[in-house]
Amino acid sequence: MSQTDRIRNIGIIAHIDHGKTTLIDAVFRAAHVFRENARVEERVMDSYDLERERGITIRAKHCAVEWGGYRINIVDTPGHADFSGEVERVLGMVDSVLLLVDAAEGPMPQTRYVLLRALRRGLRPIVIINKVDRESADPVDALHRTFDLFVELGADDEQADFPVLYGSGLHGWFVRDLERDGVPGMAPLFETIIEHVPPPRVRLDAPFRMQVSTLAWSDYVGRIGCGRVLEGVHRCGEPVVRTTTRWTGPDRSRWEVVGSHPGRSAHLWVTRGLERAAVEEIAAGDIVWMAGLEDVTIGDTISAVELEAPALAPLEIEEPTVSMYFLVNTGPFAGEEGDAVTLRQLRARLERELKLNVALRMEDVGRPDGVKVSGRGELHLAVLIEEMRREGIEFCVSRPEVITVTGDDGALLEPLEQLVVELPQEHHGIVFEKLARRRGELKDMRNAASGFARLEFEIPTRGLIGYRTEFLTDTRGLGLMASRFVSYGSWRGPIATRSRGSMISTEAGEITAYALEGLQSRGTLFLSPMERVYAGMIVGEHSRPDDLPCNPAKKKHLTNYRVSTREVEAGLKAPLRLSLDAALEWIADDELVEVTPRSVRVRKAILSAEARKRAAKRRAALATAG
Repeated sequence: MSQTDRIRNIGIIAHIDHGKTTLIDAVFRAAHVFRENARVEERVMDSYDLERERGITIRAKHCAVEWGGYRINIVDTPGHADFSGEVERVLGMVDSVLLLVDAAEGPMPQTRYVLLRALRRGLRPIVIINKVDRESADPVDALHRTFDLFVELGADDEQADFPVLYGSGLHGWFVRDLERDGVPGMAPLFETIIEHVPPPRVRLDAPFRMQVSTLAWSDYVGRIGCGRVLEGVHRCGEPVVRTTTRWTGPDRSRWEVVGSHPGRSAHLWVTRGLERAAVEEIAAGDIVWMAGLEDVTIGDTISAVELEAPALAPLEIEEPTVSMYFLVNTGPFAGEEGDAVTLRQLRARLERELKLNVALRMEDVGRPDGVKVSGRGELHLAVLIEEMRREGIEFCVSRPEVITVTGDDGALLEPLEQLVVELPQEHHGIVFEKLARRRGELKDMRNAASGFARLEFEIPTRGLIGYRTEFLTDTRGLGLMASRFVSYGSWRGPIATRSRGSMISTEAGEITAYALEGLQSRGTLFLSPMERVYAGMIVGEHSRPDDLPCNPAKKKHLTNYRVSTREVEAGLKAPLRLSLDAALEWIADDELVEVTPRSVRVRKAILSAEARKRAAKRRAALATAG
């Protein structure tokens, strides 16, 4: 048996929170990747702080373990729909996938997406019914619904005859049959992978060729391309050719070569455990990292110089559906809590992001204070904003808006989402009402376990902007919702935006309890006494649809009968603190989120009350003229 025959390349795909990263923790423990006395954090593959805080995988990551003389290369993929493009690209590096399905929830929207992509590539998945020890688990029903999904997505006979494992990634055990007594452990998982995942189909005697599927960045060596070696052998420092291709035609049925660039590899790495190990030679079947080729990007083919037809078809890169403006911070507090960057610096930071974040787009629309940035969804952009603020950058962002396109017949098209919600039956009414207002159409409804029901809607992407927090409030925090982009469809008509106005500060100063005591009956406050405000900053949500100008820094006049200690007795409610995600959902079209390393504020785009009135009159005049 050759060394290549002892390699297994496999990806892990699933809906968000179905247990991919936790499963890899159990794999590491079983394969003894770490010393027995080593202190290892949970979800070790989620190496970014944002991934740990949000509990999701944002970027696809690779690891490798040894079992029974076999090397198993594992790719952990994102489960959230905003990062689904990474899933599709890494499927080209593996020979099979582990499809994780929650035993209680069953297949969810992202399960359909990732499974469809795996089936289209001809992969034969291994199905894992995970979390069978949950109180509401129904592994038999989850398996039946998964099989129905395979059939619905057009799986062939071989793909539909998939191996199945049941167990708990959290507790580190899997079995092939729940009815039989077995020794709990991870051995059945490793044995199934070795038995059912084919070794890489490669040609070692052919000229070297690989295709870049993911990217990384190093301040020392620049951009690093990652992919699987398809053919041949390559030694570090040998000359190669980097070929870039692109799709042509509206249906992407053809592609063409747009550039061919000679170069040499400067560094080569393979993954061992969680770490990259430098090597001098790579061979067909390996998943490798290569540095030294300038401007390498997703889909590039890297090949030996003597290869006559080196280019491979380009990889799919998902198109953005949501955009927002990234603006220079012009507020009075600019530069007090971080670096108040100029437009040039802001653009430079975003250009660095574009080198790795290939689903991101930046457009200069001629504004002197900012640029337009587009991504796959609200979360995709929110993660970028959070990363930038943690780097010490201050800036402002506008409300997310969907990207529309024009159809072949000239009709306006907008992005549509498949939305699945699970909620207690007593909350059906309010959710139906809210989603109907947002142009949601009910497609399916079924009862779930323990008095819950699962509802499936088709809804415009813009109908979901600002709805998540509202949904959690309406369901008392018991509801679950998940969505994924489906396609572009006809414009569904106007959607009512936020039904309540803002409380806008008219003065600058320090907030007083005396002022807030009078304001809290008028709406929901976002701030506390002693915090600083400026004119045009939003201090709360008004209980009525119109905006409310107010002075949160107002002080009471002291007399012989009204003493200063009276203010301490003010009965104030705790303010509602807006997180970055909540602020992006909440703001209106004429408002901004001011992001700094220490604070998230909401404000009017035009701070001056008089200037806002003049701008409103101009808009009204233009609307009348139009």
